[in-house]
Amino acid sequence: MKFVIITGLSGAGKSQAMKSMEDIGFYCVDNLPPALIPKFTELCFHAQGEIEKIALVIDIRGRQFFDDLFASLDSIKNQGDDYEILFLEASDEVLIKRFKETRRIHPLSPKGRILEGIHAERVRLAELKKKAKYIVDTSNLTSAQLKEEVKKIYMVGEKSHNLTIFIQSFGFKKGILLDADLVFDVRFLPNPHYIEELRPFTGNDKQVRDYVMKWPESTAFVEKLNDMIDFLIPLYIKEGKNQLVIGIGCTGGKHRSVTVANILYESLRKKRQRVIINHRDSVSNTGE
Repeated sequence: MKFVIITGLSGAGKSQAMKSMEDIGFYCVDNLPPALIPKFTELCFHAQGEIEKIALVIDIRGRQFFDDLFASLDSIKNQGDDYEILFLEASDEVLIKRFKETRRIHPLSPKGRILEGIHAERVRLAELKKKAKYIVDTSNLTSAQLKEEVKKIYMVGEKSHNLTIFIQSFGFKKGILLDADLVFDVRFLPNPHYIEELRPFTGNDKQVRDYVMKWPESTAFVEKLNDMIDFLIPLYIKEGKNQLVIGIGCTGGKHRSVTVANILYESLRKKRQRVIINHRDSVSNTGE
């Protein structure tokens, strides 16, 4: 039986993740008190196949029970059962914006500032995050994109050896990816930013992609990049890696990195199904 605990920061998208799990056949329970988890899992694991996939949402609203969580997780292991954790997070700026848009009060700061509650929650969840099998940053994801990511992680029947590949384009001027396993700097490629008619567009647009890829160094780099990733994937799988985060960076994250990330994504999707792409800075930045 598949047993997943969905947790993470308030406002990071746990409810949306739960809905996505329901869509792919998980039996979901929201905000079960941690002290009840061992008994619940015992009943489910011994239900003689009636329930094959379970997802529990645990959040900080149940803070009076939260200290029981680690004891409950240990109890599950002692019963001979197993679980995995999906942890959702987002940046402080994005979480503050989401709380203000929904006019919600942060559960750890009912009378104080939202930011104080966010910081307190990060501290409280730090140990739980370390136990997570999958960590998803929802800062730049729409609800539809988060739904797609969760579905791809837990989709049944994929011949992917349980390795999920995340490809993310970004701009160095807005900071390097903190969680990337591999980062490729494509600032050496010709820059569409200096072509006035191309500047407003992104690497998702054909005219930008055609410009970036018309140069010999671009095609040569993409070929070598594909070869390297194809070489590395079996080695990561052999080491038991579950996630591979590949960052493709240019100056602003709008043109070159988006183009190369898209091409790498298309190449990998032809060979495996668990590949997810996200463009961190393609919309918000003003150029490369």
